[in-house]
Amino acid sequence: MKYALTQQHLAKRAFITGAASGLGKAFCIELAQDGWTLGIADINRELLNTVAKEFEALGAKTIAFQLDVSDRIQYKQVADEFLAKAGGIDLLFNNAGVGDGGIFEEYSLDNWEWMTRVNQFSVIYGCHFFIPSFKKQRSGHILNTASLAAVSCAPTMGAYNMTKAAVVAISETLYGELMDFNVKVSCLQPGYFKTNIAQSARGGDRVKRTTQFFIDHSKLEAKDVATEILHRAGKGELYIILPELARKQWRLKRLAPTWFRKMVKEKFMSAAGRAK
Repeated sequence: MKYALTQQHLAKRAFITGAASGLGKAFCIELAQDGWTLGIADINRELLNTVAKEFEALGAKTIAFQLDVSDRIQYKQVADEFLAKAGGIDLLFNNAGVGDGGIFEEYSLDNWEWMTRVNQFSVIYGCHFFIPSFKKQRSGHILNTASLAAVSCAPTMGAYNMTKAAVVAISETLYGELMDFNVKVSCLQPGYFKTNIAQSARGGDRVKRTTQFFIDHSKLEAKDVATEILHRAGKGELYIILPELARKQWRLKRLAPTWFRKMVKEKFMSAAGRAK
């Protein structure tokens, strides 16, 4: 067994949103090699079918669901079906999300609502629908994907920053509510890593170029992020912030918040200028 989580949850049942690409796919690959049953959910049906075969070849049993995580009714149906087929749940990865940005008042209200539904309400839905099973079992682990953006709150990323900060607040709240039920919660706050998140941007070409600039200059691969998160989740950590530079920023914000705000603005705007 590669991960402590596998030793802690012998039934090995995980549900992962955004499972067909990026970090979600990386989680699935790692768990597949430990023989987990994977409920894989993604909005892209074709890609979902492709990765299901990959995961099964690595040792997983897969149950695939095409899912728009912003659709509350659909999410409820999928959650119920997974629980019925798997007989319960051990790990919940609220991982699906979109990245975007724009000047606060110029970013359309339709886009604000879209961002909130996908990045924030999907986490609410996942927790709401699966927590009763976790409590009944008196075991399990919820892993909510936030972002370092919840700490850095860079200019022109208001909607994204807001939703990721909300995920942190949700995770902190549930950590306290669920500890007496032996259900653990981890909040994942990675910095930029190699992923396709820029593809969903609605805020214009500049947003895509800036986001892609940070991604291209990151040394982190999704596999590296997934591996570290799974190991640290096995230790029961609430805040899983990575890499080390991200942890330094987390500490700096608390030590010198006003200075930190100015530093983030300068660095972000400088990078945005180089991304043109």
